Formats: sequence, structure tokens, C-alpha cells
Amino acid sequence: MELHLFHTLVALHIITGSTGAIAFWVPVIGRKGGVNHKRWGKVFTICMLATGGFAVCMSLLTIFDPMGTHPHLEGMFDAPFVRGIFGWLMLHMGILTINLAWYGWLCVQNRRDHARNLTRFNIALQFLLIAAAVNCAIQGWLIGQFLMIGLTVVGLATAGTNLRFLYKPVRGEKDWLDEHIKALVGAGISVYTAFFAFGSVRILPELALHPGLWSIPLVTGISLILYHQRKVALQFRQRRAAASYAG
Repeated sequence: MELHLFHTLVALHIITGSTGAIAFWVPVIGRKGGVNHKRWGKVFTICMLATGGFAVCMSLLTIFDPMGTHPHLEGMFDAPFVRGIFGWLMLHMGILTINLAWYGWLCVQNRRDHARNLTRFNIALQFLLIAAAVNCAIQGWLIGQFLMIGLTVVGLATAGTNLRFLYKPVRGEKDWLDEHIKALVGAGISVYTAFFAFGSVRILPELALHPGLWSIPLVTGISLILYHQRKVALQFRQRRAAASYAG
């Protein structure tokens, strides 16, 4: 029964994750602010929230019964390894995905009313992510999987920068857009990281924890974030210059 439930969650996780991974590129590549950007951005956000939720459920089942949920890994990895990577690390990644998707969505929805970003749920998500990251680092240290420790930096940086924006006394006119870009592209990084890393265990298990494999979506995502934030900064400067000239 438990294994059937786990396999159902895996199937749903793959369906929503794959849909989100495809939808991700429409707002990233397409015209910003248009109908397609909004429509596919919403699809992506919903898929990421669902994908993260399924990941959290899968991770909790794995923590409870690592080899019972992953019998195909018997003989390749031991129970502490499976619990660490597919339990504690996936729990961190699932919460990270939910955090980024929800926070990024709120930033654009509440761009004219920042106070509405300061909900209990949104604030709680930041501290939940910090707790998950710290725990993941501890678990990684205990089993000697130092990649787990390295990846928690992403969670801590995410929650830290989110809280900085949420409680920033004075915000610039484009800060909400920078945060929107950071969060939703970050959610895209998360889902592609899951496909590259966790999926490789079934296909090429010897590469599952190779830092190079985990770095591909991270480097790509950070490059996209910096590119779009730079583009936004240039557009805002051009608008201010045009307004100053017209005045």
C-alpha cells in the first residue's frame, strides 16, 4: 500500500514537473507582460506548487521507510544514503520550490500593495525553508554527503533575500520585479535540478551526486536571472530618461 502511494506521488510529481518545465520557457523567452506571459506564468506557478507539494509528501514517506519506498536501490545504496538524498534533501528542495513559486507569484500580484505580501503564510514559508535547510545540512554532515550541505546554501540565500525584501524599509520602483524574476526563475532551476539529479539515479546512478550535474541548471538559471534583471534595469533607466526629457 505504501509503495503504491509512493509510486502514485512519483507519477503526479513527474506530470506536474514536466508540465511546469515546459511552461517555464514561455514567460522566460516570450514578450513580458503579455497575455501568454501571464497565462503560462500562472500555469507554471500552479505546477510548481503542486510539484513541490508532491516532493514533500514523497520525502516524508522516504524518511519513514527509505528502502521500502526505493526497493530498486537495494544493493546500490544503503538506507542512510537514501533517507538523506531522497528524504531530507528532497524535503528541502520541495519546500524551496513551494517557497519560490508562492513568493514570486505574490511579488507580481501585490506590486502596488506590498503590505499584502506580509501574510503569515508567506513569512512562515521563509522560516520553514531556513529550518529545512539547516536540518538538511546537519543530515548531510551526519552521513558524509557534503553536497547536501552545499545545496542548503541555496535555501538559506533564498529565505534571507526574501525576508530582506519583505521587511525592507524603502523599496525601489523595480524591486518587486527583480524579486519576481529571481523567485520564479529560481523555481525553474529547482525543477530542472530535480530532473537532472534525482532522475539520474535511475539512469546513471554513478553520476547522481556529481557536482557538475547539479550545477548545470543552477548556472543556467542564475545566468537567466542576471540577464533579465539587467534588462529590466536598462528599461527603467530608459523610461526615466524619456520622462525627464519630456518634462
